Amino acid sequence: MKKGFVFDLDGVITDTAKYHYIAWKELAAEIGIEIDLKFNEQLKGISRMDSLERILTLGNKNDAYTEVEKEALATKKNTHYVQLLQSLTPDDLLPGVKTFLDEAKAKNIPCAIASASKNAPFILDKLGVMQDFDTIVDPATLKKGKPDPEIFIQAALALGIEPAEAVGFEDAQAGIDGIKAAGMYAVGVYSGEELHGADVIVEKLTDLNIDELLAK
Repeated sequence: MKKGFVFDLDGVITDTAKYHYIAWKELAAEIGIEIDLKFNEQLKGISRMDSLERILTLGNKNDAYTEVEKEALATKKNTHYVQLLQSLTPDDLLPGVKTFLDEAKAKNIPCAIASASKNAPFILDKLGVMQDFDTIVDPATLKKGKPDPEIFIQAALALGIEPAEAVGFEDAQAGIDGIKAAGMYAVGVYSGEELHGADVIVEKLTDLNIDELLAK
């Protein structure tokens, strides 16, 4: 029996990928690197600094900046990203999300957010669903990012359950890999990226039956 749900944020609860793309594309252009939507798929589900490193690798500029300068670049991107997020409202929840969360709450199923985004609390507040989650993993406390299972393990333990007792929800391959490595049942939310290794793949959360999930 499963006892709790662990959710990624971007692509599962809401779609802020477009805002990430706008902010990364502008920053990359400032340092002479062009990125497109296809390349942006590589940035989904990974940390801010890992994303920056991949952009620098694309432009053969890995050694062009000090660690302090890289931190400044990442902060500049995030500032722009947060500005773009100001327009978020509950209408930006993905289809079926609120219904699913309401049903989970009615059944007393604890829910966690396991996102690489340091802006998760701000985003959830703008979406009006902060109260639907019992815990949010702080990515600053992690030693490794996805696909490492650390964030998912930490989320389950924060809910007071073992990872094997949790269902994880992800839209990115790195996240699915992390969920499975943690020993969780993996729900893949299709958002255009082909997912491998998920136990089930859906287009929206209301395609799932919560009682059947809990019985896995």
